[in-house]
Amino acid sequence: MPAPQLVRMMSHGVTLLGDTTCPGGVAFAFTERTGGVSSGCHASLNLGASCGDAPELVAENRRRVLEAIGALDCADALITTAQVHGDRVLVIGPQAMTPSEARQAGREGADAVVCTQPDVPVLLCFADCVPVILVAPSAFAVIHSGWRGTLARIAGKAFAALVDAAACEPDDVRCYVGPHVGPDDYEVSRELCDRFVDSFGPGVRVGERNLDLHVAIVAALVDAGAREDSIAHANVSTASHVDRFYSYRASGGTCGRHGAIACLRRVHHATVLGGSRTMEVV
Repeated sequence: MPAPQLVRMMSHGVTLLGDTTCPGGVAFAFTERTGGVSSGCHASLNLGASCGDAPELVAENRRRVLEAIGALDCADALITTAQVHGDRVLVIGPQAMTPSEARQAGREGADAVVCTQPDVPVLLCFADCVPVILVAPSAFAVIHSGWRGTLARIAGKAFAALVDAAACEPDDVRCYVGPHVGPDDYEVSRELCDRFVDSFGPGVRVGERNLDLHVAIVAALVDAGAREDSIAHANVSTASHVDRFYSYRASGGTCGRHGAIACLRRVHHATVLGGSRTMEVV
């Protein structure tokens, strides 16, 4: 299996980070903040429904993202969750939840969704926390990993749940870590930094008490069975690039949300984005 790559691209006016090979038949992307209709602190492609933006603007932004990944026809099946910084993983598929059951369970709180059902898009939202997308043959997982979820190894738990739901081998899974607050921008208490070092080793500490969440998530994925060369990283800090992403920390807590979105397509597409323009490999 070739090493995965994230490519920055534009589709239907929306800038995305994704994989144009559509691995496993899954169309997915991490969104940037431009190309939408929201304004002010939410400008412009805000996908978060709980940060003070007008619902009709959020709905239009979500419609644009679904169109950008070639899944607009699946809009009525969109799954979102109330993200609670925990480690609950929902599984959608023939031997698990139906989409309607998962939608109801998501209202009660969940930070990862595994899906083996075609044409059911899943969207989670972010503004510094770590978005992770895992792709297996005919299955995927979308994960929201804040510092609490990272300590709880939610990425590793979702990886294990995906392997089980897809009935695949760990080596069949490709892992994509999206844009999040980077270590240079993420100073925490000494006590929290020490907890991360105890759980993931000294590599998570940068300087005196800055955290590298990417190192922790890679460790959780590898411990769950992922190959390190199967993990792609966006390698961009949201807090240092507020022109491209929302950052709760850099904005003082008032901002929109970018997203991680994925959809297993019933009909396989040659590329993730029909008519996309590739801009750069990241």
